[in-house]
Amino acid sequence: MIEKNKQFVMDWIKERKDTFSEWHSEIWNYGETAFREYRSAKWYAELLRKEGFEVEEGSGGMPTAFCAAWDNGEGPVIGGYAEYDGIPGNCQAADTVKRPRDGLSPYAGGHTDPHSVLGMSSLGGFLAAKAAMEAFHIPGKLKFFGEPAEKLRASKPIHAAAGYYDDLDAAISFHPFYMLPLCNTTRWNTHCGVGYGVMYTFRCDEPETWISSPDDSPIPASHSATRCPGATDAVLQMYTMSKMFKEHMISNNVGWSMNETITTLGQATADNIPAQIGQIHFFIRVPDVDMAETVVRILDQNAQAAALATHCTWEKDWIAKSRPGLPNHVMADLTYKNLELVGPPAYSEAAREKAREIQKNLGYEPMEDPFIDEIQNLITPQECEEKLRKVLPEWQENFTSDDYTEFCWHAPTVRLYIGRPALKPPQPGRAYPAWVMNAMGGIPECIDPTFMTASQTIGMTVVDLLTKPEKLEAAQEEFRQRTGGGVGGSKWIPCLCDYKPPIDFRWPEYVTTPRGENQWWIPAEGDK
Repeated sequence: MIEKNKQFVMDWIKERKDTFSEWHSEIWNYGETAFREYRSAKWYAELLRKEGFEVEEGSGGMPTAFCAAWDNGEGPVIGGYAEYDGIPGNCQAADTVKRPRDGLSPYAGGHTDPHSVLGMSSLGGFLAAKAAMEAFHIPGKLKFFGEPAEKLRASKPIHAAAGYYDDLDAAISFHPFYMLPLCNTTRWNTHCGVGYGVMYTFRCDEPETWISSPDDSPIPASHSATRCPGATDAVLQMYTMSKMFKEHMISNNVGWSMNETITTLGQATADNIPAQIGQIHFFIRVPDVDMAETVVRILDQNAQAAALATHCTWEKDWIAKSRPGLPNHVMADLTYKNLELVGPPAYSEAAREKAREIQKNLGYEPMEDPFIDEIQNLITPQECEEKLRKVLPEWQENFTSDDYTEFCWHAPTVRLYIGRPALKPPQPGRAYPAWVMNAMGGIPECIDPTFMTASQTIGMTVVDLLTKPEKLEAAQEEFRQRTGGGVGGSKWIPCLCDYKPPIDFRWPEYVTTPRGENQWWIPAEGDK
């Protein structure tokens, strides 16, 4: 029989389903991107204040971050968070056909995972737990963070370094599923690995000293003069060398990845003036810190060579240094037991009909049950771990990346995954275009079941941690064992963040111009 305080949490969320669905649609439609989530962060901060939380906006020196706290008397401190950043170039409407949101170019931001439901599920769970704490006189403190720029793995290392997690007794991390078998379960042993982000900037400040002779024109950048290579060439050299040398960075038997984005290029048109500035951002996902440091050392060498070849200077700025994750079986088991009480997401006929519309619009035969089985069933953490390990070498302890791992080194932390709408393959070996899952992430009939399952599970887990001291103590004892004594212990990894918040780069964003408000910086066709 379910405890009264946990039944209260489930009922409280069910009664407010429509409200949370409307809130989610608002965040989803903002579609804001890393470090530029101004409206989303403001929305959360204002709502949490109305709910009685004390809210610090701009926490950790990040304008779109916040730290909200609510206290119901002396007791454990439980942490959770919202993310709300989307990805540029994924501006999909909540529709059954491919199209951007109204008034925007397809290059605008959009939610893919979606972080919109990540944040709303965590918010729902914590608000439900707060209501239960008031109704049942449960002492304790809730800390709810606004974590921007997760796609850059950026905010949580900064919050951690600034001490925001130091007073937590336990933390709950939730993410909609993004890969199998991590769906409707909690992580067991194999948590996310290290994520390093680094920005290289090349500047050509003295192009006139590239090649000089007595016969040169006295006019700088004369059309008849030899043109200095400049920053564009430096970025291209850096890009090419780093691609070429990737197999020389880490052994081929390691599962790792490195992606790059050219964020700034040029400042010159088709004139004889060389590009003054160019910037390229690399993101590295590796199992451990030593591997990340190795990759960055080689990237530094490439940057030095590219700058020398193109008559530029270069500098490096850190975007992210996130630690690997740390398991906590007590937390994983406790949360999964609550997930069993809730059950997997349940999809209505209305949700299935929306999915069939998508299939039909793509020219496929609509299916009676279009959703994959995995999002409609639970899998135990242990069985999930066994399946996950089949693709990894025995020695590898961490896999993929996400900066929730920062919480793991300050308090016992659980990583919860809940299914989101995904369709069965239309034909063997045939995949749907990316816009399909993005669209379903904004269609209420399809995405609301994710929120309902996740928020109820989170809310009940918070209540357990506040009312079952033996469970919390067991989780903390495991934390102490795994860290060799807790924070500062012999096996504890200290925070790696030794840099200021990287908020001043040319991150893609919405702008207000004479053409209109909150438009993407790449205009939509027909903008005036």
